[in-house]
Amino acid sequence: MEQQIHQLAAEHHQYVIGLRRYFRMHPELGGEEFETQKKIVAELKAMGLQPRAAAGTGVIVEVQGARPGKTVAIRADIDALPVQDEVDQPYRSQKNGLCHACGHDGHTAMLLGLVKMFTGLSAGINGKVRFLFQPSEEKFPGGAEAMIADGAMEGVAAVIGAHLWQPLNVGTIGITYGPMMASPDEFSITIQGKGGHGSMPHQTIDPISVGAQIVVALKAITGNDIKTNELAVLSLGVFKAGSVFNIIPDTALLQGTVRSFSQEVREKVFARIEQICNGICIAHGASFNFEAVYGYPPVINNPHVSTLVAAAGKEILGKAGVIELQPAMVGEDFSFYQQQAPGSFIFVGIGNEDKGLVYPHHHPKFDMDEDGLKIGMEVMAQTVVKLLK
Repeated sequence: MEQQIHQLAAEHHQYVIGLRRYFRMHPELGGEEFETQKKIVAELKAMGLQPRAAAGTGVIVEVQGARPGKTVAIRADIDALPVQDEVDQPYRSQKNGLCHACGHDGHTAMLLGLVKMFTGLSAGINGKVRFLFQPSEEKFPGGAEAMIADGAMEGVAAVIGAHLWQPLNVGTIGITYGPMMASPDEFSITIQGKGGHGSMPHQTIDPISVGAQIVVALKAITGNDIKTNELAVLSLGVFKAGSVFNIIPDTALLQGTVRSFSQEVREKVFARIEQICNGICIAHGASFNFEAVYGYPPVINNPHVSTLVAAAGKEILGKAGVIELQPAMVGEDFSFYQQQAPGSFIFVGIGNEDKGLVYPHHHPKFDMDEDGLKIGMEVMAQTVVKLLK
């Protein structure tokens, strides 16, 4: 079976590259992947399969093995980003202001390649493989829950997913045996002060001064209030106040993100933010409004499934090709699938400095070494076979 997987991955590599470039040229935002869905369905029907729509613009399809057995799911996300494509390639996006700058074009193409591979492997496997083409990963609240509501995880014994990852060199995969990606939570603080002329600050309650003190105090939360063995990040990305240089404004707005790996830490950080805002605002006679938005749950890999992924990776790439990673503080709604069945999410290397492929995810010049597509297919196919056993 291992040799057959290797041969099929090589055989379908150019097919997958062609699809990846097609999707790069025709990106669509989350919830709007209508043409992407049509293309996926057309490719699956050409393979003799019967796909069905899910989560609006998503697709679910299955390949049945020769004998009864477990069901294993593989998920890929299919949406693009509101980014102007700046790659100097024939497959540059044809849509102004839209780009597959995160690699979901490759994810979609790899999953179609895996479907093609398993149609050739089906006679030798027990059970079935379910393929999940999920919309709207980039756009909160994401598409995973809607896919699950439409039956994506019914009867699934295990689930895997992969992200093409520029920080890893092509020819490697990255994995963890526990926490993999953080919960990407958001918060907003509106400070209400009292505006006035800049020459008479004694007649005002300066929301900029109050906000500045809050910023400094918030940065101490992860260092002072969270246990040293628990990972947490708090970052501020917005501080807006005023529009005229000599007028103290009425209000100021702070917005940021909290990244962590447990519900306890999430709740503790948000509670401390509110306490700090309350204390500083009371001291200055200001008031505030605090809003917290809980994002996706953290991606926590199942150790057993990750062990099988690592074994498959070592068989294909050698021991040096499988890298145990530190958890990443980015977020992913693959975590919702892991709440339904044991699952593992992996990174597949696509970086290549020699080819100038050095731009990070979400950058207008983001691109990938397409040899990583073949590696991703081969590792995932080998893992599924192990899981079905």
